[in-house]
Amino acid sequence: MHYQEAYGGKLGPNLVHLGFVSDDEITSLLSKQYGVPSIDLKQFEIDAAVIKLIPADTAQKYQMVPLSRGGSTLTIAMTDPTNVFAMDDIKFMTGYNVEPVVASETAVGDAIAKYYPGTSAGAPVPAPSGSSAPEVAMKGPEESQAFGESDVEVLEDLEEISAEALAKQGEEAPIVRLVNVVMMSAIQKGASDIHIEPYEQELRVRYRIDGILYTIMNPPMKVRDSIVSRVKIMAKLDIAEKRLPQDGRIKIRFSENGVPKDIDFRVSCVPTLFGEKVVLRLLDREKLMLDMTRLGFESESLTKYEAAILRPWGMVLVTGPTGSGKTNTLYSSISKINTSDTNIMTAEDPVEFNLAGVNQVQMKESIGLTFAAALRSFLRQDPNIILVGEIRDVETAEIAVKAALTGHLVLSTLHTNDAPSTVNRLMNMGIEPFLVASSVHLVCAQRLVRRVCPNCTEPQKLPPAALVQAGFSPADAQVVTAYKGVGCDRCNLTGYKGRIGLYEVMEVTEELRELILVGASTLELRRKAIDEGMITLRSSGLRKVKDGVTTLEEVVRETVK
Repeated sequence: MHYQEAYGGKLGPNLVHLGFVSDDEITSLLSKQYGVPSIDLKQFEIDAAVIKLIPADTAQKYQMVPLSRGGSTLTIAMTDPTNVFAMDDIKFMTGYNVEPVVASETAVGDAIAKYYPGTSAGAPVPAPSGSSAPEVAMKGPEESQAFGESDVEVLEDLEEISAEALAKQGEEAPIVRLVNVVMMSAIQKGASDIHIEPYEQELRVRYRIDGILYTIMNPPMKVRDSIVSRVKIMAKLDIAEKRLPQDGRIKIRFSENGVPKDIDFRVSCVPTLFGEKVVLRLLDREKLMLDMTRLGFESESLTKYEAAILRPWGMVLVTGPTGSGKTNTLYSSISKINTSDTNIMTAEDPVEFNLAGVNQVQMKESIGLTFAAALRSFLRQDPNIILVGEIRDVETAEIAVKAALTGHLVLSTLHTNDAPSTVNRLMNMGIEPFLVASSVHLVCAQRLVRRVCPNCTEPQKLPPAALVQAGFSPADAQVVTAYKGVGCDRCNLTGYKGRIGLYEVMEVTEELRELILVGASTLELRRKAIDEGMITLRSSGLRKVKDGVTTLEEVVRETVK
C-alpha cells in the first residue's frame, strides 16, 4: 500500500516489482478475470509483415503488439484487453477484426523494444477503458484534442453518445468517433463551417476559419459513405436518399472545462459526381455579437442605422453575400429594439439562434409555409416589427412593402453587391418605383474582413502609390501606417484573428427618393448618396486599414473602388 502511494502505477506491476508474485501469475489471473487467452511473448516469434500493420507509436501508446493474422482477423497481445478504444483504433487503421489476448506489461514492453527499434520499453501505460478517447492526429491551423463518444451528447430526441454505445456500435464505432472528432475540433479551432467533400481519388475535410478554407484531414475513401450516413443519422435525415439535397440540424452538448455547453450545427447534404457533399454550419450562441457598437460600424453609419430601426414603420434592408454577417446584424438590431411592449415576429429559413421574447417561425416550403405565406399570417398577428429572413421573390417583396407602408417596421435581407443597387433590384423584381421610394428608409450593405492579430501586429511598409490606387488620397498615402500580423501561435501563423464588418449605410433621403421616382440608375443613386455623406464599403475598409484593424489586402479582396 505504501509503495503504491509513493510510486503510483497499477497494482499488478507493483506486486511483480516487489517480488510478491511473478509475471506469469499476474498474466494467468488477468486471463481469468477478462475471459481472454493469455500468452507468453518470450516464447513467440512475430512475423515482420504483421508488425508493419501497427505503427510503433500506436503500439507504444496502447501497450500492445500484433501477433498474427488469419483471414480477416488480427490477433494482438495487450496489457488491457478491455480497452475498446484501442481495439477500435486498430480495427479502423488496419481494416481487420481484432482478437485480443492478454500478456504481462513487462513482456509487452520488451516485445515493443524488440520489434520496434528506437522505442523504449518503459512506455506509459494507457488509461483504463472508458476513461478517455485516444488522440487523433489532424493537420490544420491549430492542434486539437481528441473526443470520443463519451465527450459528445446529441440533444433532443437523438441518441446519446457514450462509452456504452461505443461497445454496441461494433464496426460503426470508429466512424462515430471520427465524426465527433471532426465536429469538436471545428469548435475548438473557431471554425464557422465544416466541409466534407468526396472526390474521385480522395475524401477531403475542410474548415472555414475567419472566412478562409483550410484542409484539415483526408480520411480513407472507404469511410466516405459511413461518415455521410453518421451525419445524416445525427441530423435525422433520410440515409437512403442519396439523389436529392437534404437539410437538417444537429444539437450537441459537450463539456468545456467542466462546464456543459450547447452548440447547433446546420446540416446540408448535396449529391455530387462522386458522392454526397456535406456542409455543417456551426451556430454558437456565445459567439453571436449583439452589441452593435462592436460589429464594425463607423460612428456616422451606426447613428443612421440605429435611427432607422427605431422608427415605427418602414423597411430596413441588409444586403451582402452568404457568410457576410447579415444574420448577426439583423439579430443585433432585433436585440436593440426588443422590449416588452413590442410584438416582434420573424420568418427565417432556417432559424439560426433562439432569441428570448421574439416569435420566430421556421419556413417549410414542402408544406407551403413560405416567406409570403408567413408574412400574410403575420399581418393578422398584430405585429410591431417583422423580420423576413430573405426577400426571394416578387410576392414576398410586395407583402413586405405593404407591411412597411401600413405601420410596421420591416427588416429583411437581399443579395446585392452594394447599397444603391438594392433599390434597382427591388424594381427589377416588379415593385413600382413609388412603392420602393415610400417604403425603404435605409439600406445597409456589408462584408466581413479578417482582423490583424493583436498579438503579433507590426507596421507594414507600403508604397504610397499602392495606397493611392486602393483609394487613399495622395496626402493620406504619405502619412498612413498600415499594419499586418507576422504570425504567432495565437493566430496559427496566419497573422489574422477574428473578423470585423465593413458597412455601407445608405439612408434614403428626400433627394434620393426623387431620383428613385424618376427611375435613376444605380450609378446616379451611388453618386448622390456619396455626396450626402455615405461611407462606401471601400471607404469603410480603408478607415480600418488606417486604424490598424485589418490589412489592405483584405479590403481589396472584399471591396471595389
